[in-house]
Amino acid sequence: MYKKLFPLVAGLSASLAIAILAYLDQYIEGSLWLMAPFGATTVLVFALPASPLAQPRNVIFGHLLSATVGLVFVQFVGVYPWSLGLATGVAISLMLITKTTHPPAGANPILVMLLNPGWSFLLTPVLCGALIIAALGYLLNRALKA
Repeated sequence: MYKKLFPLVAGLSASLAIAILAYLDQYIEGSLWLMAPFGATTVLVFALPASPLAQPRNVIFGHLLSATVGLVFVQFVGVYPWSLGLATGVAISLMLITKTTHPPAGANPILVMLLNPGWSFLLTPVLCGALIIAALGYLLNRALKA
């Protein structure tokens, strides 16, 4: 029975995660909680929870690492077509080296470099958003295994 309902549960769980971040974004003045790569993160966390790419370590550190790369590039290199490509490649390489590969995080250097949001971007939305998604994924998986 559960296997038949899994697509619905995964979709509802992703909806809940994004809605929570969107509400926080709307109601907490002066902070950003939502970013586009989180949509893809919810696909992995809720639709493919057993994937190594969907594990909390990968979600959290993959996003943090790749966003940091984007911030370093925008601050010290600048934003050029070649630096957008290089930053994305560096982020991917670092995620592979650290075993924190999370494909949606590959978009973070591009996003950060185009927005130039400042270092607080690492706290919100990157860290807080990744923690919320990972926590909801963990709770859902525990509830479904019980």
